[in-house]
Amino acid sequence: MVRLRRIEGGELPESDAIRMAQQGDAAAFERLYRLHNRRVYSLCLRMVGNTAEAEDLTQEAFLQLFRKIATFRGESAFSTWLHRLAVNVVLMRLRKKSAAETSLEEVTEPDEESGGPRRDFGGPDLQLTGSIDRVNLQRAVEQLPPGYKAVFVLHDVQGFEHNEIAEIMSCSIGNSKSQLHKARMRLRELLQETLRDKAREDRKAAGAAPGGEE
Repeated sequence: MVRLRRIEGGELPESDAIRMAQQGDAAAFERLYRLHNRRVYSLCLRMVGNTAEAEDLTQEAFLQLFRKIATFRGESAFSTWLHRLAVNVVLMRLRKKSAAETSLEEVTEPDEESGGPRRDFGGPDLQLTGSIDRVNLQRAVEQLPPGYKAVFVLHDVQGFEHNEIAEIMSCSIGNSKSQLHKARMRLRELLQETLRDKAREDRKAAGAAPGGEE
């Protein structure tokens, strides 16, 4: 990979860096990398759960950016456009790792079959807020289907709004809200399973302790 020279003097504003990078300025491209690499890396890490793979995916995302930045027209925020590239890179990797994985198109279809009153999808999920073990939560997130995982990470971890996620994921705002709801429901199930397993282990440990009581 070609090393990029550092920008000397003051830092370029993002808008200038984008324009100059589109003209082939390597230092401007490096400026964009420094502005956005941590957030892109965080997204990749949350989706794959492996630091080495996340680093590799981050590099691939910025290689894609280097190749495609000339096509950026400013119709959405640059961060939204870049995250769309990154999400596509990650989803392609996940699909290659598991041919049987549910496709992005399938997991972003609206759920119109459920009966009963319509819920306010995408609002704060109080049942997933509070004292949840970060390690167990990350393990549960890693078990989500790729599309669910992407929406959950983008909204609840990265802080994107549903209109931005709809652009990133190439789906409707309603689909984004629906997928977030499904992701949270699945996470609750996975976390409840973890808590039940822990409770069983605690009971076994208590039974094996002297006197059978803690």
